[in-house]
Amino acid sequence: MGFEEEVAGAGLDISAIKLNPDDPFLWASGFHMPIYNDNRMFLFHPKHRRLIAEGFRRILGDGGIQYDVIAGTSTAGISPATTLADCAGMPLIYVRDKPKDHGLRNQIEGIDANSDLQGRRVVLVEDLISTGGSSVKAVQAIRSANGLCDNCLTVFDYELDVSAQAFGGLNPPCQVNALLRYSILLKVARDRGYINEIQARGLEEWRADPFGWGEKHGFPKVER
Repeated sequence: MGFEEEVAGAGLDISAIKLNPDDPFLWASGFHMPIYNDNRMFLFHPKHRRLIAEGFRRILGDGGIQYDVIAGTSTAGISPATTLADCAGMPLIYVRDKPKDHGLRNQIEGIDANSDLQGRRVVLVEDLISTGGSSVKAVQAIRSANGLCDNCLTVFDYELDVSAQAFGGLNPPCQVNALLRYSILLKVARDRGYINEIQARGLEEWRADPFGWGEKHGFPKVER
């Protein structure tokens, strides 16, 4: 069994990943989506935390990725980044979605507010990537703090075209490296009986048009 399949099986087994095209989930964006991913559920299981850290270490090693600092995104990326940094014995920071509005107004925690990253190579750790918007902002924050960030690790990647465009639009581009991709998740879920063939086709259709899928199937966007 490959590493992606192992992560997919773990996520499905503990219901960190839920698939239901018949009764889709309402995302914070107001769109109804047939998948919901809550990687925070991995926190409860020590073996799964180690599995994720080991997967990230393999990606870094196999890809020959050089780095000086591990960065987690606030908040869901902090835990996997911490486990990885502990296993690798490397410095750790985390990146807020925006600077604090009080105190030293830090956006990056772990370095002095009057300093910066001094040209260090930083690997960003995310829990998942959908549109890529928040992750790209984190990369930009690291670069603005004089850090070199050309690689992002994520537990799960929805493989949406919009996220590929967002990361590719950075100058220089940032490479996304995922432990588990949406296409592999669907294969594992189908092979293990979590979804049937009809549901699998609906989930494949969603990936082709994620923001039009709900309306097409009678689940209009909820304005917030």
